[in-house]
Amino acid sequence: MTENLYSVIRERFADADKTFIEGQDGTICSYGELDSRSAQFARALVELGVEPGDRVAAQVDKSTEAILLYLGCLRAG
Repeated sequence: MTENLYSVIRERFADADKTFIEGQDGTICSYGELDSRSAQFARALVELGVEPGDRVAAQVDKSTEAILLYLGCLRAG
């Protein structure tokens, strides 16, 4: 596979306005928000010097942000 894994996952996203996940606190994250917020994580990682192939370790609680960080890592390569 020569494609970035995020691109493969992104192809399967539903409509941008549909709910991707609802947090235990009632917050809702749509597929559109998932796409834009994971891009923010990816940009932050690249700005910190993360390059494709690097390993990223983070100790986080189970949350929507943890999913967004994981997808941000995929986007960054």
